Amino acid sequence: MTDTQKTSLAERLAARFGDTLKISVVRNEATAELAAADLLAVATALRDEPGFRFTELVDLCGVDYLGYGQAEWDTTDVTSTGFSRGVEGEAVGRFDWADRPRDVHRPRRFASVMHLLSIEHNQRLRLRVFCEDDSLPLVPSVCDIWPGVNWFERESFDLYGIIYDGHPDLRRILTDYGFVGHPFRKDFPLIGNVEVRYDAEQKRVVYEPVTSVVPRVGVPRVIRDDADLMQAKAEAADDWRRN
Repeated sequence: MTDTQKTSLAERLAARFGDTLKISVVRNEATAELAAADLLAVATALRDEPGFRFTELVDLCGVDYLGYGQAEWDTTDVTSTGFSRGVEGEAVGRFDWADRPRDVHRPRRFASVMHLLSIEHNQRLRLRVFCEDDSLPLVPSVCDIWPGVNWFERESFDLYGIIYDGHPDLRRILTDYGFVGHPFRKDFPLIGNVEVRYDAEQKRVVYEPVTSVVPRVGVPRVIRDDADLMQAKAEAADDWRRN
């Protein structure tokens, strides 16, 4: 077993980067949080240095932490029927455009999250970079370090409005030309701004305010440990001890 394998990834990150990284380990998954100004230097070191060799960037995504931790879903005293049977109140996103939140501000609201893979050491690492300015969320592009991230950064820009400084071709990739807003932001209504239909009289596609869609919740927005998974883990531990 090599020295790299004997020492945990979190320990090696702390020894190499010190206070530059804020490291946490949850469910054996390491996350390193860092400032945008340090991203390029740290990313280059993680890719190139023998102790890390994170040569693959598996995924990059944007995150909007507005409303993070808020629960709009009751998990105890609800009926067994109905699409939104457990919904209590209206959390972020479930509103029409006229009633959208105004002057929404949450410190450290937007972040860019990268998932790295070291094939050489068979290890994974999550990097999280918060944008310093919520009104103009900006982080450096890592296209020069991991070229395959090009379309991921465009997707994050399109859906969250995060600007990747230095990207060679930063433009929308999923929404239509002329789309207004960024649909994965939590202050963007779930039903959207406009809907599209073909008008037989005008013989063209028209855009008009949404009238045919009602906001509803299909997935619980709660942060919790899954009891079934915890039970399965406990049973697996019991089986291991018996064997």
